[in-house]
Amino acid sequence: MIFYERHNWTRQVFALNGTVIPRVIGRVALVAFITLVLCILKMASEPANRDSLRGLVSGWVSESAMDRLFTGIDEAEFSVPKLESIGHTVLGVALGMLMAFRSNAANTRYWEARGHWGMLVNSTRNLVRVGHVWAGPADDLARLVSAYVLAIKQTLREDRELEELAHYLPGRILDQVRAAGSPATCLSRHMEDWIRDKATLGKIDTRTAMVMQQLVNVMVDQQGACEKIHKTPMPFIYASLIKLSITLFVFTLPLVLVHTASLAAPAIAALVALVFLGVEEAAIEIEDPFGLDFNDLPLEQICATIARDVSQLAKN
Repeated sequence: MIFYERHNWTRQVFALNGTVIPRVIGRVALVAFITLVLCILKMASEPANRDSLRGLVSGWVSESAMDRLFTGIDEAEFSVPKLESIGHTVLGVALGMLMAFRSNAANTRYWEARGHWGMLVNSTRNLVRVGHVWAGPADDLARLVSAYVLAIKQTLREDRELEELAHYLPGRILDQVRAAGSPATCLSRHMEDWIRDKATLGKIDTRTAMVMQQLVNVMVDQQGACEKIHKTPMPFIYASLIKLSITLFVFTLPLVLVHTASLAAPAIAALVALVFLGVEEAAIEIEDPFGLDFNDLPLEQICATIARDVSQLAKN
């Protein structure tokens, strides 16, 4: 995640890392290039504008090449096709509604994911706090909790590298976690075992054990909710429709602009393409916010916060 000064307008406007520009610049440039070519062809097909075209491309294209272009256009009686702007206006309204739906869906998933990790932070603190106060020392429980959230992070990134957990777990438990299909679920069982052992020793009563059990259940619920977000992308039927609509809109827009905006058409087409393609790319990035993209959740920082807090709570 990129942390930034909210009031620094200049920094946000001229930023590159963390924006959609690197993702869409190729497609935007292609739209601008197509529009520029159509503008040149349109001017070349109109005898009244040929002198202006020669002046614009002088130094870039030879006179003989320009003459061949004019001759070919005249022989083929070529003209740039024209699309009525009303069609694109109607399509733009419909596409705007689709983009609003797309953005809302992605933002909902993003903030839902952040809410689940917030619940994990609170539940882990409460579990270790209750465990230490009523059945302390709880250093081993704190280590299990720290390893548990790290295992969730790795699972959400589909990464089976569990070396980070070795700092918190003894070899026997670490081997079990590595062999488990779901490392985090395996660790939740060990937290249950800790509660059961303390209850068996008489250090906590049944009611306190039930409270701690409920906190573990909450943690497992948040784990499952995060896995649901990660493993359930936007339905393909919506994703395909939105991408098809954007593609049709931005790549047919030049046929409207070259007849109405003249030489400003490439810049306008590029700007429109940047907006529509950029909104879609932003939604793609944040709909599964558990990875390593610039705008994904800072899971390393959250896990470090949990490890620090539960370690402090477990100290006498």
